[in-house]
Amino acid sequence: MKVRYSYLPQQFSDCEDLWQDLRDFVPTGDFTLGKPLTEFEESFATLIGMKYAIGVNSGTDAIKLPLKGMGVGPGDEVITAANTFVATVGAICELGATPVFVDCDDTFCMNVDLVEEKITKKTKALLPVHFAGYMTDMRKINQLSDKYGIPTIEDACQSILGSIDGKNAGTWGLAGAFSLHPLKNINVWSDGGVIVTNDAGLNEKLILLRNHGFKDRDTVVTMGYNSRLDTIQAVVGNWILPKAKAISDLRIANANHLDKGFKNINQITIPPRPDNFRLVYHLYIVFAKDRDGLLQYCIDKGIEAKVHYPVPIYRQPALRSLGHKQGDFPISDAHTKKIITFPCDQHLERSQLDYIIETVAGYYEK
Repeated sequence: MKVRYSYLPQQFSDCEDLWQDLRDFVPTGDFTLGKPLTEFEESFATLIGMKYAIGVNSGTDAIKLPLKGMGVGPGDEVITAANTFVATVGAICELGATPVFVDCDDTFCMNVDLVEEKITKKTKALLPVHFAGYMTDMRKINQLSDKYGIPTIEDACQSILGSIDGKNAGTWGLAGAFSLHPLKNINVWSDGGVIVTNDAGLNEKLILLRNHGFKDRDTVVTMGYNSRLDTIQAVVGNWILPKAKAISDLRIANANHLDKGFKNINQITIPPRPDNFRLVYHLYIVFAKDRDGLLQYCIDKGIEAKVHYPVPIYRQPALRSLGHKQGDFPISDAHTKKIITFPCDQHLERSQLDYIIETVAGYYEK
């Protein structure tokens, strides 16, 4: 049996209605900041539970533009996770600011009890990452934000419709950043991102920043970026957004099934599943003994298992100038030796999930 990792061929295998939407749209020529984008932004804001949504060209820019809008620049520090995807840190570095890393815990999100000791006079923003469909404990982050008067921008690129106590990812801070990359839970046909906020002033800045700083056709009031969400991608977004909750629910059900099967395998440790957290499993990750052997065995058996990530971002060559060394963030380092990601998406059959469980059990029974 084969258990593939990418679900894209199935995600868009039955979309004749979407093709018709595109056929209807193309003759309008409304390609730049068009009506479908406005409709998508309104629907996205409603889905997440915020006043404003601003479509941009990537999840990276969805992180970068709010930081830019609140004035982050050279000499500033932004506190974030030591084990995130490069885009989180890239957004900080593009603005000339310095990423200040916090180690994670076994939820793969930053250990919020370690954040306060990283705050200095240079700290301009807190940037928690809701990694793999988990959520950073925003209740504690907001306490620190209020105590020190430091705004929070949430990297919610991997956790759309995740929540704590019923409050969605992306709604806890000044702004939330989401990705529409093809491999995300809610995806379009190219790169794309969305920023959400309740702050009217920030919303106005973001609208300028994503479109070169144009106030109108002939007036540039700030130096911005070419970061508009393509209207054709918004047409795709309008097609998939009504399916968002169902997609998340199916991923949760699949993860629960894998949890149930793995809990009887002593060599597999399931990460914490915190009460009142809605985890949406952009990635389904567990801890495994003899991870490398298991990974290769699964691949040989037709299961596209992966590791997210084998080298934490703080140890990447591009960030060598920060002076970090292996061991500075011991939990992030330890995870790289134990974590394994299994397919868990909404298109998997129950037989495929059972095959994953049986294959893992079979490896340890050898």
